[in-house]
Amino acid sequence: MPLETKHADLQGLRIDRSAPAGDPAPWARRYIVIGIAIVALLSVGALAYRLLSPNVAEVDVVRAQAANTGDIGGVVLTASGYIVPHHKINVNSKVTGRVAWIGVEKGDKVKQGQVLVRLEDQEFRAQYEQAKGAAENARAYLEELQHGSRPEEIDQAQHNLDEARATLANDKLTLDRDRELWSQGVVSRQAFDDASAKFEADQQRVQSLEKAHRLAKIGPREEEITRAKGALLQADGQEAYAKSWLDATVIRAPVTGTILERTAEKGELVTAQFASGAEGGPQGQVVALADLNDIQVELDIAQDDFAKLAAKQKSIVSVDAYPDRKYQGEIHEISPEANRQKATVQVKVQILDPDEYLRPEMNATVKFLADNSKPASAEDSGVSVPTSAIHDDNGKKVIFLAFNGKALEREVQVISQRSSGFTVKGLNGGENVITAAPSTLKNGDRIKIKGQS
Repeated sequence: MPLETKHADLQGLRIDRSAPAGDPAPWARRYIVIGIAIVALLSVGALAYRLLSPNVAEVDVVRAQAANTGDIGGVVLTASGYIVPHHKINVNSKVTGRVAWIGVEKGDKVKQGQVLVRLEDQEFRAQYEQAKGAAENARAYLEELQHGSRPEEIDQAQHNLDEARATLANDKLTLDRDRELWSQGVVSRQAFDDASAKFEADQQRVQSLEKAHRLAKIGPREEEITRAKGALLQADGQEAYAKSWLDATVIRAPVTGTILERTAEKGELVTAQFASGAEGGPQGQVVALADLNDIQVELDIAQDDFAKLAAKQKSIVSVDAYPDRKYQGEIHEISPEANRQKATVQVKVQILDPDEYLRPEMNATVKFLADNSKPASAEDSGVSVPTSAIHDDNGKKVIFLAFNGKALEREVQVISQRSSGFTVKGLNGGENVITAAPSTLKNGDRIKIKGQS
């Protein structure tokens, strides 16, 4: 191919950069604008988050442990049992009725006298109103007797008596006349008998009104007043009785405590009995509650070990859920009889320093101490923490605890130093202690424990 021809072909393939570029299609322009807007919003949002959100430091934690969990004088027996409330109260209904409202859930804390359940009360309210009305009537009647008759009542009694006497005098004239006419055969025997009957009736009425007039003047007798007082006392008793049944439709907490069970629901029928034999039938219990500040450990001690224990004996209590937390205990109750089948004696240990970590039915281990022993609490023996957990703050020794996603500063007192760290006072044991905390960490800062989501 001639050289001129090749050159012409190459010139045809060259891009002419001086030519004006064509405008993009409308749909392309729309997507370009949307893309730019999204990128801008994401950039602004990221910047705002970095500026407004506090830094969340990632930290390592260790569990603070009591430096000495042993005992002075030694452990004479170790046994396992379960935590139980000292007094578990089953709250029952005194009356039979249907639940109209229930205001507590399992786990709720209640105060003595707080309303737990309301029953439908229409029937009991009607009975109370009826008894109240009867008592008011009896009271009004007694007051009427005690005050005696008013002057106008005496005057009215005199007026009624005068009218009756006038009528009786007229009847006497009529009777005498009819007797004379009957003897002459002018009137019939029936007419004479009618006149005689009317005279006798009016005569009795006069006698009755004379008595009423006399009583109105002298007032009621003492016996009648006494009888009215007795009737009022009986009516007041019926009113109080009906009021007590009405009040029983409102079931209140007998003590301050925590709801352990809720056995009734709205619309269910409860009875005055403790339980119903038929499954699904009405029952008496509505809730069960206990004071969780008054709890014990219930244990079955083998008879071979029973001689090692005595009333008021001290002990150390721990639970499987929080093995690092130690509690002081004391034997509160020893069963007066043994269990023949299990060859054990039931013992109850009172926990002297309970807290919110303990729950009924938790597994517990009790270490019984010798008679002259006492528990070695964290306050006595201190708590072990690693060296990296201690910080200086203007001459004070402080550590940071991890609690609910925040760093809490706590001042401590160093008791001693060991190869593994420091023994300090100011902790209870079981806390999450932050190790190697950042130098910028402050009290109340948000934190995240490494390895936790």
